[in-house]
Amino acid sequence: MILRNLEAFVPIIKAGWRFSKIYCFIHVTQTYLIAPAVTYGPSMLPTIDLKTGVFLMEKISPRFGKVTCGDIVVLRNPQHPRHFMTKRVVGLEGDSVTYISNPETNEYEGDSFTHISSPDNGDKSKTIVVPKGAVWVEGDNKYNSNDSRKFGPVPYDLIDGKMFWRITPLKKFGPFWNK
Repeated sequence: MILRNLEAFVPIIKAGWRFSKIYCFIHVTQTYLIAPAVTYGPSMLPTIDLKTGVFLMEKISPRFGKVTCGDIVVLRNPQHPRHFMTKRVVGLEGDSVTYISNPETNEYEGDSFTHISSPDNGDKSKTIVVPKGAVWVEGDNKYNSNDSRKFGPVPYDLIDGKMFWRITPLKKFGPFWNK
């Protein structure tokens, strides 16, 4: 009698087991291998559009120290660790990075800025040596980017992944060479 009652639950148990395996596969893939990354905002113009874009990021390289200058990475915001940001790595530990601390324009015409920041224009430049275990990140749009110029070097552990494939906008679908 009891066995007959249990037989009714076999399909439910099998379905639950299949669901559990699929969930575990997706969880492991997104946590350790590949995950989607959604970007929006002006900080990476012109490399990444102002409108929302979806990319794939791989999470293996940062875990093994394979991030290089020029890579576009997704990282936790050092000022707000629950938020993520997308930036370009411009300095690795031990590198000397010279940067303009406060670019003095927000003027934008078409595809170019009307003023180029440089020490010759009166903009203030600073030089820093990136400490061990950290990277220096900046947005491609230096005039509208919250990056290492504001919060300093980023601990390597805050890097979540390296972008490698653009999903949207669909007209730009394909490999995302971020150098």
